[in-house]
Amino acid sequence: MIPARDGIRVRRVSSRKRSGDGLRSRLSPARKRLAAPGRPRGPWGPSMSEAEAQFCSDSEDLFGDYDSLLEDSSVLAQLDHVEDQERQRADPSGPTAPEEGLPDGSHGTIKRCKLREEGDVNPSRTPEEDGSRTAARRRSELLKKTMLSNAAAPAVAPRSAALKQALVTEEMGVAMRTMESVSRQNPDLGPFFGLPTRVKDLVFRLRGIKSLYDWQETCLSLDCVQQRRNLIYSLPTSGGKTLVAEILLLRELLCRQRDCLFILPYISLVQEKVQGLAGLGLELDFLVEEYAGGKGRLPPVRHRSRRSLYVATIEKAHSLVNALVEAGRLEDLGLVVVDELHMLGDGSRGALVEMTLSKVQFASESTQIVGMSATLGNIRDLQAFLKAENYTSDFRPVELKEFVKLGESIYEVDARAEECFRFCRPLRFKYSSSMQRMDPDHIIALVTEVVPTHSCLVFCPTKKNCENVAAMICKYLREDFVQLRLEEKKVLLQELKDTGHGSVCPVLQRTVPYGVAYHHSGLTSEERRLVEEAYSRGVLCLLTCTSTLAAGVNLPARRVILRSPYVATDFLKRSQYKQMVGRAGRAGIDAVGESVLILQDKDRTMAESLVCAPMEECLSHLLADGGQGLLTLVLSIIGLKMAQSLEQVRRFLRGTLLFVQQEALCSPSSLWEVVDQSLEKLKEKGLITASGGTLRVSDLGRASFKGSVDLTHCERLYRDLSCGLEGLLLNSYLHLLYLVTPYELVAQSKPDWRIFLRQFSLLSGSEQKTLAALGVPESQVVRRAAGQTVKKGADMEVVQRAYLTLVLLRLLKETDLWSVAEKFQLSRGFLQTLLSSASAFCSCVLNFTQELEELWPYRALLAELTRRLSYCVKSELIPLMEVVGVTESRAKQLFSAGYTTPSHLANADPALLCRTIQNLYRKQAHQMVASAKMLLKERAAVLQEEVDHLLTTPTDLPSAPADVT
Repeated sequence: MIPARDGIRVRRVSSRKRSGDGLRSRLSPARKRLAAPGRPRGPWGPSMSEAEAQFCSDSEDLFGDYDSLLEDSSVLAQLDHVEDQERQRADPSGPTAPEEGLPDGSHGTIKRCKLREEGDVNPSRTPEEDGSRTAARRRSELLKKTMLSNAAAPAVAPRSAALKQALVTEEMGVAMRTMESVSRQNPDLGPFFGLPTRVKDLVFRLRGIKSLYDWQETCLSLDCVQQRRNLIYSLPTSGGKTLVAEILLLRELLCRQRDCLFILPYISLVQEKVQGLAGLGLELDFLVEEYAGGKGRLPPVRHRSRRSLYVATIEKAHSLVNALVEAGRLEDLGLVVVDELHMLGDGSRGALVEMTLSKVQFASESTQIVGMSATLGNIRDLQAFLKAENYTSDFRPVELKEFVKLGESIYEVDARAEECFRFCRPLRFKYSSSMQRMDPDHIIALVTEVVPTHSCLVFCPTKKNCENVAAMICKYLREDFVQLRLEEKKVLLQELKDTGHGSVCPVLQRTVPYGVAYHHSGLTSEERRLVEEAYSRGVLCLLTCTSTLAAGVNLPARRVILRSPYVATDFLKRSQYKQMVGRAGRAGIDAVGESVLILQDKDRTMAESLVCAPMEECLSHLLADGGQGLLTLVLSIIGLKMAQSLEQVRRFLRGTLLFVQQEALCSPSSLWEVVDQSLEKLKEKGLITASGGTLRVSDLGRASFKGSVDLTHCERLYRDLSCGLEGLLLNSYLHLLYLVTPYELVAQSKPDWRIFLRQFSLLSGSEQKTLAALGVPESQVVRRAAGQTVKKGADMEVVQRAYLTLVLLRLLKETDLWSVAEKFQLSRGFLQTLLSSASAFCSCVLNFTQELEELWPYRALLAELTRRLSYCVKSELIPLMEVVGVTESRAKQLFSAGYTTPSHLANADPALLCRTIQNLYRKQAHQMVASAKMLLKERAAVLQEEVDHLLTTPTDLPSAPADVT
């Protein structure tokens, strides 16, 4: 045995013997370990610095008071030292080497390790009781034999090597058992809902908050959250729902080390969220990957060393889940968060949400689903569908008061009273006769009660009405409005001019000096972003906008005015109304928020139902549009081999929202009759085959679901691509652009024949031949432009699609949105939507061609075209545009300043960027640098995975036959 007087005692420690608040762990990775205060530095290297050890505080460690023998190499040196002393006692006459003394207190005590073997000496005996050199020699030999011998060496391994190996084995065993126990049972790394305090401080700092609301604390402490059961939570707009989701995502990424998926409804929201989470990802070592438009790898790269947070649109999330199911990796997904869960009832996009969540539930029991929304009606149906618990609160950080305006009187809304509208006060504003004609709804009176001291949003029924109302309000505002924050308004107009290649919208040119602007989809995303940022900073005090703003970015106001209870020609839904009025009240600024709905007498009855009725029910849309959603779902689950017989298809469908609501939606037929009809349709289209009761997808069916191509267009797409192979013209982008022009936008295309002829004449001879080959001859365009009747004209759908193709071609050639919008007399926002849709569809077509061998020539061509359509800028700016948050105008500024690549941007000093780049704010600079770093980190991780894969020995490597020696 090892003498006690040598100062070393060995103890075995069970993984069960630990307390939550014990001494610090000795198993923290060296780079994250914090040296104890006052602890001497050993001769084997300095302790790690405090800056390198911020991840693991002593009170939050995984392993409690477990004392490691392997904190550093010094303990093994001590064992060598003890062995030398043993040898000296056994043979005092032998030569001895000078030994350096063990550093006092640098290691914890080590209890006696009892090694038992047949024939061993009594373990309780001490060296004094042995009393002989022979016993010491015998004990040394037994230790050597018991611990570890080097099989390759002819001599018996030295005692120090044996002890080292034994201790390593012991330590690793305890560590692995502890880690497994922690990950399975209680993955708690700290006091902030399982996260370390450092994460709490980081989240609060980046989000600009000091504490959580009570409801957030309650929600995060629910049993279903702690036990990872599915959850639906619903609160009014601006209640702080997103922060709860982000904390849950961080806990899954950091504590359970699993990937997460965050589903958002719009591309702009995805980009905003990716940019906002990049800072957290860099600090906490996880990747934030964007899946929107043409961006995102399918299937995603599997990272061994870090986890990924996929932020995706509804469409991309569905494709991502399909790819993970096919790769057998859905179990890697620990948490799926769905924002705006009420979109389950929103047409074809709602059907995609239902398909996505149904597949997650069916294929992975360990994946948690969390849905949130401000407007949920039939919550019990959704609970049944997701097997989820529900948390609901009416909390708002700012009180909301709802009013309606009838005539010249203001009425307060009281949903609990018998009379829904209770008179409050008359309007206090004197109108001249000319003003009364210009503003019969008294919008100016309602606006001037709050601006410019407070902010105001005016929701209008149409885009054109937004512009007209903004211009009308500015006509009657006082001139002193212009002097407020004058310099900042000048900066905003200059930024708008830079974004528009030297052009500014005439309406904004007139309204911005008064602190007023409009906001709708007719603006480009860069223009909308500039308007939103200016409004958030208080440079603009009033926005006229459409209902889409309510479902997008969070722009609260002191007063929200609804210009009309209509969206276009449709009466408002309860959910739309609640989203709009929910923008009233700014937390931390206003004590109260106000909403005013302007009514005409004819709309009073319907308005009473609108403001007092319960929320609309959220219904499955799998059977909408002739059951297209159900057809798509059935095809994909057969293709993914989640169901290969009729019975298995039925079993899958029992986990859908449609099954929960079948009585209301399938009448008079039963759900199973509808399923049988869907299978027959798929067979007729040649998308699936049935043999002996086994269902399989055809090649075309596989290409359709993997490319996420609408089944109404898949046959036509295949026909167009096949015909293209016979005479694909590559001296221009025109032919390829026609093939990727989205079918669903064709209905929105109404060609101006004179413009069509003008643009047709600008094409090269080969491009004109391409259009003629597609079915749009010059003679047809000339006659249409001249107003002549064409008896046997070309297919109008082909002509409309070709017109949009000419728009895309001009955009790629000129990369100037303003110029192209003017030439084709289209809004800038529509052109940007066209570009975005074409980019996404091009990505779909690329995936479609990868599943059909005969379409192989398209693969390389479409990959590059997708990239060009995603950015539509000069080639030298594309690398900078790949950084989230960098717009075209900003990319030009950066390029001119010498920042030509994401690497330049990632290594830039934010303070220097602010001084170098005009009109760049500090927060924007930090977000830009963080996004560039995240992009490089993601690319480096992809390359590292490829290297690891290449250097890994194949698991199926053939071995030598048994009879070969």
